[in-house]
Amino acid sequence: MRILVAMSGGVDSSVVAARLLEEGHEVVGATLQLYDSRGAAKKGACCAGQDIRDARAVADLLGFPHYVIDAERRFKDSVIERFADAYASGETPVPCVACNQGVKFTDLLGLAREIGADAMATGHYVRRVEGPDGAELHRPCDEDRDQSWFLFATTRDQLEFLRFPLGDMPDKAAVRKEAERFGLVVAGKPDSQDLCFVSDGSYVDLVEKMHPEMTGPGEIVDQQGRIVGQHEGVMRFTVGQSKKLGNAARLNGERQMVVGVEPGRRRVIIGPREKSFVTALSVRDVNWLVDAPPEGLVCRVQMRAREEPRAARVVPTPNGAMVYLEEPAMPAPGQACVFYQGTRILGGGFIRRMEETVPA
Repeated sequence: MRILVAMSGGVDSSVVAARLLEEGHEVVGATLQLYDSRGAAKKGACCAGQDIRDARAVADLLGFPHYVIDAERRFKDSVIERFADAYASGETPVPCVACNQGVKFTDLLGLAREIGADAMATGHYVRRVEGPDGAELHRPCDEDRDQSWFLFATTRDQLEFLRFPLGDMPDKAAVRKEAERFGLVVAGKPDSQDLCFVSDGSYVDLVEKMHPEMTGPGEIVDQQGRIVGQHEGVMRFTVGQSKKLGNAARLNGERQMVVGVEPGRRRVIIGPREKSFVTALSVRDVNWLVDAPPEGLVCRVQMRAREEPRAARVVPTPNGAMVYLEEPAMPAPGQACVFYQGTRILGGGFIRRMEETVPA
């Protein structure tokens, strides 16, 4: 097969390319340039500067062609600006989902088809399984590296074309051993971080720079609109949070948590932790990887990247889906809610913001 390998310049995608070549496939490498290649990319970033040079060095060593796609403008528009805008609207975004479905699974898949490739492979830790009704998306063998939550928006058509060779690897140590076996210069290279476009590890300065109206102190109010405290920046709070509330952390003997954020007014809304959890939520932009029955299906849902899935019933609606939880939880608007049966991803969407009814 002719396979386009999406190469970030890290060890994972480099091992993918080497293994596919060893298996006898015709490999073509491609790297997205997401930042200005004239400067040195910060530690933890990917797809810029040294990363592009590392990807090219691997291609040169193994003897396959390598292309670089300038996606800097599209990455800024579709990922960075959307990330800041989501926070400005009171949501907690997942930029990795936007990146995968934007520049990565759009631009690179387009190139793969242009060059007549039979498939495109990535270094994601997820499994593609051939099922009775077509390709299925599953969690990887290495649960510690599971990236399936970030890939829920992969469409059925994309999944038919994609390959994930690392999904069956037992752990990251085994991947690095493979890199050493192939003599790759990236064998010991550190992993990239989730928010690769944040220069200092904090997203606050980035969002406040793009939305200066959110900068500065503000009020902490209860659900009746009464001022119960002050904060130093609304960007430092997200729904479900209990820290950084100061004297407002406990009111009338009850532990408080953030139940809403109003960035435009720089207000943080809190409520009693034990009384603020919900058992029903609405999700938008749902991507189904199965044919969901109208009456819904029983499954498990995961609402944060590093949390245990919980039992639920998901019912399709004309504009998304309703999720009914067996046990109460506090979902964060903007986060992904991904549906699972065992290791298989059934679909997922983004949690809608619940309209606040707090007095002005």
